[in-house]
Formats: sequence, structure tokens, C-alpha cells
Amino acid sequence: MNDSALCINGGRLWQSLMDLACVGATKLGGNCRLALTDEDKAGRDLVCSWLREAGLQIRIDALGNIFARRAGRNPNLAPVMSGSHIDTQPTGGRFDGNYGVLASLEVVRRLNELNIETEAPIDIAIWTNEEGSRFVPVMMGSGVFAGVLTLDQALNAKDKAGFDVAGELQRIGYNGTEPVGGYPVKAYYEAHIEQGPVLDTENLPVATVTGALGLYWYDVIITGQECHAGPSPMPYRRDALKHASSLINDILKLAESRQPDGRVTIGELDMHPNSRNVVPGRVRFTVDLRHSDVAELDRMDAELNALIEQAQNSDSNDMTAVKIELKIVQQMAPTVFDAGRVENVRQAIKDLGLPPRELISGAGHDAVYLSRVIPTAMIFVPCIGGISHNEIEDARPDELEAGANVLINVILADAGRVQ
Repeated sequence: MNDSALCINGGRLWQSLMDLACVGATKLGGNCRLALTDEDKAGRDLVCSWLREAGLQIRIDALGNIFARRAGRNPNLAPVMSGSHIDTQPTGGRFDGNYGVLASLEVVRRLNELNIETEAPIDIAIWTNEEGSRFVPVMMGSGVFAGVLTLDQALNAKDKAGFDVAGELQRIGYNGTEPVGGYPVKAYYEAHIEQGPVLDTENLPVATVTGALGLYWYDVIITGQECHAGPSPMPYRRDALKHASSLINDILKLAESRQPDGRVTIGELDMHPNSRNVVPGRVRFTVDLRHSDVAELDRMDAELNALIEQAQNSDSNDMTAVKIELKIVQQMAPTVFDAGRVENVRQAIKDLGLPPRELISGAGHDAVYLSRVIPTAMIFVPCIGGISHNEIEDARPDELEAGANVLINVILADAGRVQ
């Protein structure tokens, strides 16, 4: 280990994670803090209290993104930013997003303890609605900050109950007055659990993240006709689920020849009228395609469209015909992170005497959007069993500490330590 490398207080980081996990805690040990709910407000309030205790100045923008600044010696320099999100899935874990925010807080706490001043300011960011569980699209706060989404798109987004983002921000008191984005940031670093099995399987504590898979999201709607399950013979049915089942099986094969980076997921399946003794008249399901290469993603898209067209035209019997629609929900090209910031992460890992490993993120993160306007890199630490978006999501304190040790050193590399 390089003698100049700094380390954080791992016990304090772990305690902060456990304290935040008490907000919106679930019976199985996870968290439910959907964006802009009362639980999200309570989590924001708690973390903001810690940020203020650390001497940081808090700003809140018009989408509820929170920024906490540690002053640098030169206030005219662009800040170095680090952070993530604290909203969760309905049955989420204690570390997804939360680790990136609280590791950033621990960095500042440690710099304060060591009386280390930086040339540039340091900003800790908490992004609104990263998960997209309550409001679509995902990665909303960072998306507007980066100019990928408009503020109006975000504020007008509604949940399933009809509540919009603008109204919920106002209700919980996080409708800030700062403009969203539009100011220079020198670098953005995000520490995160891997959310996959590689690091845990290989027994490695940390990885340099060089980029992220691209993703294409779709809705498929199949419309037939509901009818009574008893009196309707099989050959006479316009059974939407029968057609959906066959199509789903074909779609899931699209990634088989595209390993290791190809991904296909059918994550949602809704039937109407969803009654035991009624033949389904309408089925909607989602398709999630991912790959690290945009050309492969485009080929997967073309093959998906061909499957939809083939399924629509294969049934020549009008009596059992159904209508099949394919709607594009979101498309995001693969991301390559900034070479200089990726090298900073590699160097910090080397200086700390940790084994090197590089990964491409299979999940979307705020860093993906922010990389379009800020030089960006990520740091991964393992999650046990590779399990995430699950109440049993877990991580080891020493590996969380290792990732935060990398984070403090890369932040200093960009912010500049005053001698």
C-alpha cells in the first residue's frame, strides 16, 4: 500500500448505512423508500442532517436533487462531485444507491478529521428518482441535470395513482429553487454495489468500472378477446396469453448467441381481466434488451421487430387472430466512461494494494447520464451472492470500506490536496 493513500472510517460508514436502513425498513431486512414518498422525505431529512453536521452547504434544485458542498480553497474552481441516490425499489436493499451517497459523506467526514483542505470544492449529490419504481423514466434527476430529459417531462410524470412529480416534491418540501444543471463540474465519481455476481464469485473487494451496457426498453401489447373459459372451445379462442407465451419464449432467446454482454429480460406481465375463469383478452409485457455494443443492440432491436411481425402474420385464421403492438419506452446507448477518471480509479486501487479488476456495468446508474456532460467513472464493490433489488441484498463491511477508500483517493486526485 502506498503510504500517501488515505483510508476512511469503515465502522462509521457501516453505522450510517444501518441508520439510514431504519427508514422505510421492511420485515425481511430491506428497504422501501419509493421516490417522493413520506419514507423518501424521512430519508432525505436524515441524510441532510448529517451533511449539515459535516459543515456542508446544501442546495436543492427544481427537481429535488440535493447538493451538499464542502468549500475548496479556490471557490472559482469547478467542483468534484460524488454521490448516488437513496430512493429504493418496493422491496429494495440497504446498499443500492445508499452506499454511494454515504461513502461520499464518509469521505468528507474523514477529510474534516484530518484537516485536509482541497483546492476545488467537493459536492455530494443525491439524485431524485433513480430507480424509476414510482415514476418513469428512471434516473430522472441525473437525466434532467445532463439534459437528456426536460424538466417539464420529469415534473409532469405521474405514478399509477395519478400523483405527479411536481406535486409530490412540493408535498414533501423538496421542490427547490436552484436550476437543474447548467454549471461546470470537473469530475463525477459514483461508488456502488455491483448488483451482479462477478466480484463476489471471484472474491475481489473492488473493481474499476469502465462503462455501462446500453439498454432498449419496450412494451408489447397483445389484444385478443376475453371470453368464458368453460363454453369456449380452444380452437375458437382469441387467447392473448397463448400468443404472448410463445412470443416471450422466442424473445428470451435473443441473447443466447451474444454472451457475455447480451441480456434479455421480460420483467413485467399484466393480463386483463386477470380472472380465473376468463380467457385473457389483453396481455402487456415488457422487454429489456442490453448490450455493450450499440451495433449488437440495434441487431437485437431488428430481430425483436421481426419476431413481432412474424407472430402477427403467422395466424391466418381470423377467428383466433390477435393484434400485437410494440412500443419503444426508452433507448440508451452503451456508455464509455472518461479515460482519465477511469485511470484515477485504477491508480487508487493500485496505491491501496488492492487486486485490479475491471467491469462493465450491466445496470443503469446516474453516472451513465452524467457521463454525457461530466468526466465520469464508477467504483464497484461486491454484494453477497450478486443479489440486489431484493430485501436480502447484503454487503460486507470491509469491502464497503475498501470501495470508499478508493473513492477518497480519486476525489483528492481531482480536487487537489492543499499542501
